[in-house]
Amino acid sequence: MKNIFLLSLLLLLSKTSAQTEGFAVNKDSSLTYYKIFGKGQPLLIINGGPGMSSNGFEEMAKILSKEQQTIIYDQRGTGKSKLTELNSETISMQIMADDIESLRKHLKIETWSILGHSFGGMLASYYATLCPESINKLILSSSGGVDLTLLQGKNLIEAGLNQMQRDSLNYWNDKIAKGDTSYKAKLGRGRAMAPAYVFNQKYVPIIAERLTQNNATINGILWADMTNMKFDCKSKLINFKNPVLIIQGKQDIVSNEIGEIAHKTFPNSKLVFLDNCKHYGWLDATAEYVAEVTIFLEN
Repeated sequence: MKNIFLLSLLLLLSKTSAQTEGFAVNKDSSLTYYKIFGKGQPLLIINGGPGMSSNGFEEMAKILSKEQQTIIYDQRGTGKSKLTELNSETISMQIMADDIESLRKHLKIETWSILGHSFGGMLASYYATLCPESINKLILSSSGGVDLTLLQGKNLIEAGLNQMQRDSLNYWNDKIAKGDTSYKAKLGRGRAMAPAYVFNQKYVPIIAERLTQNNATINGILWADMTNMKFDCKSKLINFKNPVLIIQGKQDIVSNEIGEIAHKTFPNSKLVFLDNCKHYGWLDATAEYVAEVTIFLEN
């Protein structure tokens, strides 16, 4: 019995030690908080937003860590990656890309694969234009795109809602615009928006809670930066020869056109559309999403 207890304890400790966390120092001496799961070839997961921490991606990182080492991190100004000031001098796409490279060097990783989701896909694409030699493989998961096509045309979030949900969204947006920054208002807005993000409505509460965490100041700074710089990575990414997986839902709030533009841009890319799936493939189509990502990274 004693031997069984000791074996169980050792197994528990080995699982616990597989997860590590810490801080990397950035160029401006600010800190980036990161967390690592599993062992093997490193995969950096860049979460969406902008203006959200990585905590909503921990479960995804754990699932993918069964086959490789996964790394999540809080983008500057979010979660545990604190900033004393939030402005265009402390937050930009260039600075965010520099943070990623500082993290790679801190972890003493020669090259890694990158999975960027939503806005994280845009940041991953931009990072690939600056540090292509640091990337083995690139995964764009429901990415916002390699340019600003996302900002053109109709509002795809509202298009994914019924009239009652749109009315509710307008109600809460109006309250927030008038200064109501309460959790109740943020959750109300999140509940109204969440059905546009997931095909399986049982995940609405999870996404609604996630949407309450968005930092509107950071979000505004980065979209303004991308607009000012006329964000367009295509001319540089046509020279990125390493494998790229572009994966998104057929019913995603990110239009199929955005995935197709990325597919035409990257010379060595594969495009996968998941049916009955919106913005969160690992929730709506877990088995298919994980299989596509795992096989891509292994091959």
